Amino acid sequence: MKFTHSLKTGMLHLALTSLLCISCQQEKAEEANKVDSIINSVKETYAPDKRVALFDIQSEKNSSGYVIKGKTNLPEALSAFKKELDSQKIAYTDSIEVLPSQKLEGMIYGVINNSVANLRSKPAHSAELVTQGTLGMPLNVYQKERSWYLIQTPDNYLGWVDGGGIELMNKEDFDAWQATDKAIYTNTYGKSYTSADVGSEVVSDVVAGNIFSLITDSGNFYQIKYPDGREAYLPKEEANTFNEWKSGLAFTKESLVETSKTMLGVPYLWGGTSTKGVDCSGFTKTVYLMNGMIIPRDASQQIHEGTLVDDSKDFDKLIAGDLLFFGRKATDSTSERVIHVGMWIGDNKFIHSAGNVHISTMDQDSDNFDEYNYNRYLRTKRILNETGEGLLYLTKEDVF
Repeated sequence: MKFTHSLKTGMLHLALTSLLCISCQQEKAEEANKVDSIINSVKETYAPDKRVALFDIQSEKNSSGYVIKGKTNLPEALSAFKKELDSQKIAYTDSIEVLPSQKLEGMIYGVINNSVANLRSKPAHSAELVTQGTLGMPLNVYQKERSWYLIQTPDNYLGWVDGGGIELMNKEDFDAWQATDKAIYTNTYGKSYTSADVGSEVVSDVVAGNIFSLITDSGNFYQIKYPDGREAYLPKEEANTFNEWKSGLAFTKESLVETSKTMLGVPYLWGGTSTKGVDCSGFTKTVYLMNGMIIPRDASQQIHEGTLVDDSKDFDKLIAGDLLFFGRKATDSTSERVIHVGMWIGDNKFIHSAGNVHISTMDQDSDNFDEYNYNRYLRTKRILNETGEGLLYLTKEDVF
């Protein structure tokens, strides 16, 4: 009888202990979920698109609360995050790195130094090519890992570039570079030379949109300087002073069509945004850049700019320069997915990069009818001469 009583007492004690442990674990889990919920909420508010904003934060439980670690380039997001933790009386140790990294020692600016620099998703040549930067493009530099730098382009896109692709600068040197007169290369592609003679030694290849510091403007060549100090010459028939080019920007549908056709046959390249190779949104981005507008990098970002023109295949509403978006429509169980973009050029035709840059038509009676894209058409947006958070005009913003 005593044994039975003792057994029951022991079992009761074990059950109570187990309940307390479960309760404690549930409490910790709830608090941990609360921290993760705050992280997700702040990320959704300040950095919903990881391609253009960084808020990479994690939490770890310890005996005194939480260790909050990670990195961000958004001080205001971090401030909001800490404020919410404090308001909910959650104890934490702050181990978050606010970029740019102190290890860069002030070298937190950069300029693309090659005709085209490849920006990747991770600091490795084997990583996905997410976008490109062209020579003269100014950058914010956030972090170094081995010989790679985490940078942000003027359209806010984030990526890793190897050290050979950029020239690092401190604020004084960067401001001095930005203040110099500039020259812009306007041909599809070409070369720069060691002297004012196309028979002289080549300094490098160059592509449309490359921007240099201008040394002299005389004769048939521009004498120019690269971000790393190299000097070279560009034939005037293939380039222009930046100010003259900028003052001559027409912002017309005709100029967009003319530019787009100079890129016919350029090969498709996933992540490409230069005349060496372009993906679909890299093509539309490059066309608009050469007409004085910086637009968002990806089709899924470009679709949010400008004004709606059509979403019912009424192509009579379209004018040249309008952007057509294609993909998968939203359903009750799946969200819309934007996969492709092209530019309308009139006469029922659009130009786009798929395999290479070529012209297709929405005319169902034409031999060139693009049935595949016709069937996945989503809508058309007009961004030329429109305003929006993701649209920058080089005549209004001192980007270069």
